Formats: sequence, structure tokens, C-alpha cells
Amino acid sequence: MWFNRKAKNKRNNRGHVLDVKLHSDQVRASRVRLAALACGTLFGTLFGLYLLWRIGAWTLDRLVYENPAFAIRQIEVRTDGVIAPEQLRRWAGVKPGDNLFALDLADVKRNLELVPLVASVSIERILPHTLRLDVSEREPIAQINVPRRNDHGGIEPVVFQLDPEGCVLVPLDPRQRAAPAGQFDDALPVVTGVNSQELQPGRRIESPQVQAAMRLITEFACSPMAGLVDLHRIHVGAPGVLIVTTEQGSEVTFGLRDLERQLRRWRQIHDLSQQQRKAIASLDLAVTNNIPARLVEASLFPGPPAKAPKNLRTRKKHV
Repeated sequence: MWFNRKAKNKRNNRGHVLDVKLHSDQVRASRVRLAALACGTLFGTLFGLYLLWRIGAWTLDRLVYENPAFAIRQIEVRTDGVIAPEQLRRWAGVKPGDNLFALDLADVKRNLELVPLVASVSIERILPHTLRLDVSEREPIAQINVPRRNDHGGIEPVVFQLDPEGCVLVPLDPRQRAAPAGQFDDALPVVTGVNSQELQPGRRIESPQVQAAMRLITEFACSPMAGLVDLHRIHVGAPGVLIVTTEQGSEVTFGLRDLERQLRRWRQIHDLSQQQRKAIASLDLAVTNNIPARLVEASLFPGPPAKAPKNLRTRKKHV
């Protein structure tokens, strides 16, 4: 009797084990099916998105970026300076026939602004066939002559120019100009005493003396002395001062600050010397009180007549 009861219990346990294994296999199979379904759904979604992206890209290329209806036919150039529009087009690297939408405007802007003579550029697409370039040029107001050895073993000056911000420029090739150079372009004040290692085209010279010299040239153009004398040379090698030599032979020393006040004082002393029929040989405006000045007889101190004052470039557009 006990034997039969124990045997019955063993058969029941075996059946229960089989049921657990069957249930576990079904759960595992269900999980596999769900994982496969999830993977299939994810793959199908990704493939569908990729397909839509490829179709969209192909459609965009055919309808926009490769569409001859948007080919550039005119490159309109407007500049406030003297660079020839055709030269600016070459620097921009844009050719007629390029697609207006496929053009990388940031790349065109970078190409132009890498030229030291170009200060800034704005670019505009004008549908369907026009690209407009608005260029702001740097205007040279002074020059620096650096002696260097040429290929023949001789010494010749290499000319650099400075704009009102003290940015170093390379003179524009006459063939790249929209018009011939005027008299003012050949008579820029010469700045001396500059460290030649600072003369890197496109870079700004941070020297306080050089920055003060650029302010002096800019303020002189609209000062009471404009039209009476011409600035010929500005020496920036002495600490704390600028030593100016005029075309008329005077030597005037300026402090680095309050240049407008010093220019007014120069005019007062100039008028006083004219009343006495004398000319200024030397003048130290860096001294605030009891200004040192040396006057000579005007007849003994002849100089060329002053030229008409040069204004900063009129902001005209050349198309």
C-alpha cells in the first residue's frame, strides 16, 4: 500500500516537471518571436527612413542643386573701394554656370576675406540667376618702406601699407584696380621705427605708437591744420611720443593722447608764426605747458605749398 502511494506521487511529480518544461519552452519561443518582430520592425523603419532620405536627396539634387534653372549667369559686385570687380570675382572663386543653391556662401566669403585689402563681405542669392557680392575694402592711409635684398644682391624698398586700424596691407597691383592710382595714393605719410617682424599682411599692429599714428593721420584730415601743411613722415620708434616731419620741413612732436587738442594748439602757434612772418622749425606739443617751439624766418625756410586735404574714401559703389 505504501509502495503504491509513493509510486503514484513519483508519477505526479514527473508530470509536473514536464508541464513546467513545456511552459518554459513556450515562453522562450514567445520571447524569440517578439524579439524577431521588434528587430524586423526596427530594421523596416530604419530602411524606410533611409529610403525616404535617399529619395528626398535625389529629388532635391534634381530639382534644386543640379537644376540648370538655377545656374549663375550674373555675378554682381558692389565695392566701396578701388579693386576691380573682375578681380573680386576671381578671388571669390565663383564661375558662371555654378548652381546658385549648391554654392557654399561661407566658403566664398572666406575666400574674399582672406585677401588683406578686403575688410568684410556680404553675399546674397538673387533668384533665379544672380549672385551679389557686397565688399568693404580697407583704405590705406600710411605706408612703411622696408629695405630688403633683391635677387641681384642689391637693396630695394619693399612697401607695406596701413589702414586706419593699423592693419598691414600689400599695395594693390595697378592691373587689379578699377581706376588708375591718384596723387594721394602716391603721397601717403611714411611711418618709420616699426618692428619689421610685425609686418604681416592682414594682421593688425598693436603697438601704441602705431595706433596713435593712425589716429593722428585720420584726425589730421579734418583738423584746422589740414590744407596748411602735409604730413610726410611719422616716427614711432621713440617711447611715448610721435615725431612728425612735414613736407614743409617742420618737425612736430606729439603725445599719444588727446591728439585733437594738440592739433588745435599747432594751428594757434602756426597762425602766430605767420603773423610774425616766421615758420615753425620745431614744435613739441607733447609738453602741456610752456610748449617748446623754434621759429625761423619764413624766407629762410621755404617749402612746397600744401596739397588739398585728403578725405577718407567716399563710399561709392562700383558695379
